[in-house]
Order: sequence, then C-alpha cells, then structure tokens
Amino acid sequence: MLRRFLAAWRLLLAVLHALRGVCIIAMRFPRLDDAARQMHVQIWSRHMLKVLGIRLRVQGQTSLPGPLLLVANHISWLDITALHAARFCRFVAKSDVRAWPVIGMLAAGVGTLFIQRESRRDAMRMVQRMAEQLHMGDVMAVFPEGTTSDGQSLLPFHGNLLQAAIAADAPVQPVALHFEDAHGQMSLAPCYVGDDTLLASVWRTLCTPGITVVLNFGELQTAQGRSRQVWAADLRQTISGMRDLAHHPD
Repeated sequence: MLRRFLAAWRLLLAVLHALRGVCIIAMRFPRLDDAARQMHVQIWSRHMLKVLGIRLRVQGQTSLPGPLLLVANHISWLDITALHAARFCRFVAKSDVRAWPVIGMLAAGVGTLFIQRESRRDAMRMVQRMAEQLHMGDVMAVFPEGTTSDGQSLLPFHGNLLQAAIAADAPVQPVALHFEDAHGQMSLAPCYVGDDTLLASVWRTLCTPGITVVLNFGELQTAQGRSRQVWAADLRQTISGMRDLAHHPD
C-alpha cells in the first residue's frame, strides 16, 4: 500500500515538473542563448529522474563537442530524459510525438526534429536537415532500432539516418543503455514494448524501487568508407557487446 502511495505521489510530482518544463520553454527560452537553454534542459532532466526515483549512472566520455551523432539502443520512455540528463543533444523523433499533450511541447521546445517514419521522401529530408545541423556543430541523437526493444536484445539497426553523419563527415558515438534493479541485476520494469500502454509502463516503473538507468558512452567511430547499412550493423554489434560486458564484466 505504501509503495503504491509513493508511486502516485511521484507521478503527481512528475506531471507538475513536466508542466514546469513547458512554462520554462514558453517564458524563459526566448530570452536565453543556446548554451543556457541546453543547461536548463540538462538540469530539468536530472530533476525529472530524481522525481521519478530513478538513479543515473554514466560511464565513458560525455562532454565531446559537436559535430557528433549519438547512436543508442531504445528501451523505454525514460531513454530521452536519461540521455538529456547525461548531456544535451537534439533528438530525431517520429512526427506523432509532436501532437502528444505536454510531451510534444517539451520535445519541440528543446529542438527535437520530427520525421514521418513511413515516408521515404521525409527520410531524405531529415537526412539533409541532420547533415546541416551537424555541419553547424550540433550534437544529435537517434535510436536506429526505430522503436523500443524488449530490453534484453537489440532489434535490427536501420541505417537511413546514419547517412547524415556520412554526408557531414561527422563522428558517431555509440551509447549502450540498460536498467538495473536495487541489486544491480537487469531490470525490465521500465520497458515500453508490445501491448504495453505508456501509463502501465510508467506505473510499473514507479512501483519498482531502486531502479538505475545506466548509460555507457563508447569510443568515437567514423564511417571509414562503410555504407550506412554496414555501419549500422557494426554499431549494433558494438552496442550489443557493450551491454554484454556491463552485464557480465568477467
């Protein structure tokens, strides 16, 4: 009973913090430069994790300057907040997110680029837009699985958006993400996959104490003549290996 009460309290605080984020974007962001906005996003994201009772553990170098493309596996609705808590980056998200209440406003306000995943023409537009942003020195992030996995294995990586890094001659940093329980074992509570609803995943996460999100930032890679499909497969193998090493360090 106490655990459910605490989960409900955290959910209320999270909603209030999300609304506070919308107010910050609407009222403060117009008066701030890019560096100040990025700082606000990181601070807000770290506080959101704290409100939700989620610990953050970061491994590897996170302070690399742009141009840079982060490539991460995708497990949960928490992934974007966790990555923003570790460092600021601009995400590419499906266009549906823009219409989501509150979340869409937050995503648009922090500079997310929206793509119609089913449209080949829009994918080409997005590659060009990403390449332009990388040329300008941005740090961008994509989930090449295209959707959330079950948290135990990786889905195939789509290479379309990697073409932006090839076109801009920008490096890629692989990021391996996973969740641990209070005993340091893999936790599947935050997973958001299959028939799960967002609310069910959020509630399950809030009812599970001691969750830690672990982000392992790997070594930089460049294309080195690889096609986007080959590079995507290599990055999948790299991130899979990083996750295996985290779960079985010996």
